[in-house]
Amino acid sequence: MKTKTFSILSITALLGLSGCFGDETLRAYGGLGSQWHLQELDGAAVSGATTITFGRGNDVSGSLPCNRFTARLSSPYPWFELEQLATTRRVCPALAEEITILDALQSMQIVEIKGRIMILSNEAGREMLFTSAE
Repeated sequence: MKTKTFSILSITALLGLSGCFGDETLRAYGGLGSQWHLQELDGAAVSGATTITFGRGNDVSGSLPCNRFTARLSSPYPWFELEQLATTRRVCPALAEEITILDALQSMQIVEIKGRIMILSNEAGREMLFTSAE
């Protein structure tokens, strides 16, 4: 009887712990289903249209002033680290701004979502402010 009781308690404890290891990705904290629009980079308004979307799994995609990009998130929320970043290779008059945006995006380390506002930041004090219409 003691063995059966111990087994039941062990299974119950394990099931309880499994709830602690849910979805720890950015999408679980408000990122999924929204298209985020870059408004500011380091406190300055951004003129080129830049968006970012967090898909299923760790997929990330978006648009830049000239190109589109895809990547994968490799860290749980609130950390932010992009891997396997790939872009299309179109040239346009806003290419210099796009390069600045991409460099900043790759340097971000922390993400915070509060309702319709998402802030990416890093230890160097850089910041990207995004808003969502949804």
